Order: sequence, then C-alpha cells, then structure tokens
Amino acid sequence: MTKQPEFQPFWFQQAMDLESDYRNNVSPQTLTADTVADVCIVGGGYTGLWTAIQLKQQQPTLDVMIIEKSLCGSGASGRNGGCMLTWSTKYLSMQRLYGEAQAVELVKASEQAVDEIEAFCLKYQIDAELRRDGTLFTATNTAQTGGLDATLAALDKHELNSWQAWQAQKVQQHAGSKLHQAGHFSPVAASVQPGKLARGLKRVAEQLGVRIYENTPMLAIKDNSLNSINLSNSTQDTKHKVVINTPQGTIYATKSVMALNAWMLEQFPQFKNKIVVVSSDMAITKPIPEKLKKMGLVDGKTVLDSRTFVHYYRTTPDGRLMLGKGGNHFSYGNAVRPLFDQPTGYGKLLRESFDKLFPMLVDEEFAVTWTGPSDRSATGLPFFGKIEDSGNIYYGFGYSGSGVGQTWIGGKILSSMLLGNNDKWSHNGLTTGPKGSFPPEPVRWIGTMLVRNAIRRKERCEDNETRPFWFDKQLAKFANAAGKADK
Repeated sequence: MTKQPEFQPFWFQQAMDLESDYRNNVSPQTLTADTVADVCIVGGGYTGLWTAIQLKQQQPTLDVMIIEKSLCGSGASGRNGGCMLTWSTKYLSMQRLYGEAQAVELVKASEQAVDEIEAFCLKYQIDAELRRDGTLFTATNTAQTGGLDATLAALDKHELNSWQAWQAQKVQQHAGSKLHQAGHFSPVAASVQPGKLARGLKRVAEQLGVRIYENTPMLAIKDNSLNSINLSNSTQDTKHKVVINTPQGTIYATKSVMALNAWMLEQFPQFKNKIVVVSSDMAITKPIPEKLKKMGLVDGKTVLDSRTFVHYYRTTPDGRLMLGKGGNHFSYGNAVRPLFDQPTGYGKLLRESFDKLFPMLVDEEFAVTWTGPSDRSATGLPFFGKIEDSGNIYYGFGYSGSGVGQTWIGGKILSSMLLGNNDKWSHNGLTTGPKGSFPPEPVRWIGTMLVRNAIRRKERCEDNETRPFWFDKQLAKFANAAGKADK
C-alpha cells in the first residue's frame, strides 16, 4: 500500500479507519497501464465523485474513470467543517451577478441539494452521520445585528425565506453559548461527517461502474482537438483527443473534467488571479456528551456567526464539539503548501475563540486540530466552463468554503455540460466562467494581508463594543462586498 502522510485531518482519518481494506493494508487500485475512457475526471473529491455518479445515472453505458493523486476525499472534501448549508444568504450577490430569475433558481437548487444528498445517503446506505437539524446564523455583538435584513426581505419577495428570527434566549439555548445576542434559524441545512460522505460516494461510484484509480497523479494534460497533432492510433485520433499522462500510464479520453479545487492552479496558471487560497482551521474535542447536553447542544445543528472570517461549530453523534474559523492563512502565489497537511498553526486563535464561546469548557483540551485550503473566488461563488471554448476539458471550482452541499450542484452542472444537454444546469450564471479577479502578486498578497488585519482589528473593536477606525471599516466593507467566506 502506498504510504499516506503521517498526519491526516480528523474526519478523513476517522473514515479511513472504518474501511476494511485500509485496516487490512490492502493497496488501493492505481493506474499501471495505458487506457481509454469516454470521460476522465481528475480529482476524487465531492465535485469529481458527484459528477461521475450523475453521469452514470443519466447514461449508464458511458465509460467514466476518476484519477486521484492521493485517496478519494483526502483533499478539501474530507477535512471541511461538515456544515451543509444553502445559498440563501448569498441571494443578493447572485441577483447582482446573474439576475433575479437565476438567483431564485440557484437558491432553490441549493435547498434541493440538501434533500437530494439526504435521500442519496439513505438509498445507498452511506453512513455519513447526516443530521437534518438546521442551522443558526447569529450575531455575537451589536455590530452584527441586522446583517441579514436586506437578504431576508428579498427572499420574502420570492417566498424563498426559510429563516425564522429567534430572540437571544432561544438562540443561546440552542447554540450552547451566551455570547450570541440574536439569530435566525433555518431548517434547510444539515451536518455531516465529511470524510465518511466522500468515501461513501466513492463506494457508490464504483458500484455504478466508475473506474477509480487512487495514488495516480496527473503529470500533464493535452487537448489535441485544439491543434493538428495526430496520434498514432486512429481511434484515439478521431475520438479520444484528451491525453493525460500519469506516472505509470497514459489516458486517452474523449472528454475530461478538472475537479481540483485549490489545486487547480498547479496545472492551469491562467486561473491564478481568479481565486485566493485561504485556510480554514478547525479543532475538535474528545467525546464530552454529558457536558454538551448540559449546555443545550443536543443535536446536529450548525452554528455560524456573522463575521467576515466566520466562526462555525457543531457537535458529532459521539459527543464531540468541533469549532472552525475561516480566513487565517492566505497563501502567497496561491500555492497549496505543506502547512495545509499539518495541525493548524492558528491553535492559539482557535483556543481564544473556543474559550470565549464556551467558558464552561476552558479545561477541555482539543483532541486534534487541522487545516485545509479553500478556493475563495472573487464573488464567493463557484464557476464552471471549458478551458478552451472549442476544447474538451471542463472545470468547476471556487466554492469558497461552501461546497458540502453545493458540489451536488457542481456535479449536475458538469454532467449536463459533458452530455451536451440544453437545460438549467448547463446554462446558468455559474457556467459563464469566473467573474472578477484579484490583482497579481505581490499586490494580491500584500492587499490581502492589509484587508485581513483590518477586518481582525474591526471585529475586535466590535466585540468590545467600541468604534473601529474609519480605515478598518472601509477595508472590511470592501471585503464584505464579495460575500462572506463560510463553511
């Protein structure tokens, strides 16, 4: 068996520990010879797996394969916070970008995703610890109150508003913390064990006939439909024009999908200014079910505050409490560095937030911490398309920390585009490529650090109920215009 990194994020390690092949040291299938396929998907996370599954559901005879450089789910899909949220809080951003009708459709699709993923897990017996207990969006200081008002008014107009206003006492009771001053609850949300969901999707994909090769990195890719190069094999010349090189075999595919998320820039530098790679850092306790019960944390509800760099937390069925925080490390040059495969470097920051939220748990040590890369787009929304308009390589990424449910939509979009369907999935605002961009380096990184630090200062002032500096308020307002990074 190929040796995996010694450190694995909590969710993914827990999921792998339950797999009999992994426990028995059975090597995953690796590509060792040349092969052909109708569709080759590069990346075995949520986007790649949902795309493969939905392709096979629509066209069972299609020959679909996935290659993954490590193990399926070992990237962002197996290490996120497991908060399955909708796009309802992003309605105004989508309306501005894509128009009113498109925004309505996308909010509905994101709500449908929660239903569909739940039904899928039940049908295929995926034990992803999916708990349909809703989500709380809260205010932890006066400055955060009223932040959803304009969005909720717009959702009311289209009878899309699933959010209920809760007063402080009810919010504190359900959130297990007196730090919250007010909040809104939506039942259209869930929490999941993200590693188990990813590994469950892999199992189902293979049952549907998808060929999956792990520990098989893509070294290079070429789309020969864009030039006059002829291949020696006449069949490959007329049909299998996408050529993907791996260490032990070459893949000849009719079409290909790049489902690489933050790793997209390693092969496609043309997107280097379309996203920023930013960390989301998490910590989890050992099982403390009795203490959580006393605090009121008795179900799988997810809780998020209204910060730009949001705090998010939820419990697990075995009584652990997980806390995450976005917007910490911004990677220079958008490189996915080794720090993303290590315990978080922001443990002190997480500890301070944890103790402030849960003063009754100050003596509880973290069982483990970890971090992961988020592919933050300029709009806070993903984008899909082709690498070249006349080519056969498709892509989808930029989920901006909101991919647990929305990758189901990504699978619908990519499968519809690949099959040449003319429907709401292949033609919507998300399928028109990236919107907006970030400055080149080093301006991007310097500017990002300036904004990040200003937001931190502003939020500290707001927590202390003092007025932030005008400069910090303006920079934070600029950052908020792109939407909040959430989990």
